[in-house]
Amino acid sequence: MAYEVLKIKEHELEQLLSLYNFFIPEDPKLKINSTLKKHWKDILSDPTLFYFVVLEDRMIISSCTLAIIKNLTRSSRPYGLIENVITHPQYRNKGYGTAVLEKAVNVAREENCYKVMLMTSNKDNKTFRFYEKAGFDRKEKTAFIVRI
Repeated sequence: MAYEVLKIKEHELEQLLSLYNFFIPEDPKLKINSTLKKHWKDILSDPTLFYFVVLEDRMIISSCTLAIIKNLTRSSRPYGLIENVITHPQYRNKGYGTAVLEKAVNVAREENCYKVMLMTSNKDNKTFRFYEKAGFDRKEKTAFIVRI
């Protein structure tokens, strides 16, 4: 099966939000109104934010977000942060999630990042193995979070 990882397009917001329903089911559903549309345009116009997707039959089935963060260490090289990695449950274990992660890491490399990080709240060892197989090392750093 051939597929391509693409940058998301403006008109695909509704599909992305539908996919996110599988990600955090208890999250309040966002209404696409003028405020959200402006927020979405701001996101898409930010050169340090990338939303990658895989489409099948014109439906978004996998996605992740990459933020490039400017930095004053490591010879002022930026670093990348990946968030919101999701594949539609009916399309899992087919390589789509790995493909969006590879795209994000490759773009981070093109942006001269010295590292790429991601965190997961999932405690399933299968999820850990998925990220490790994609090249991420869970033992290199420890994450701490404050919810605000």
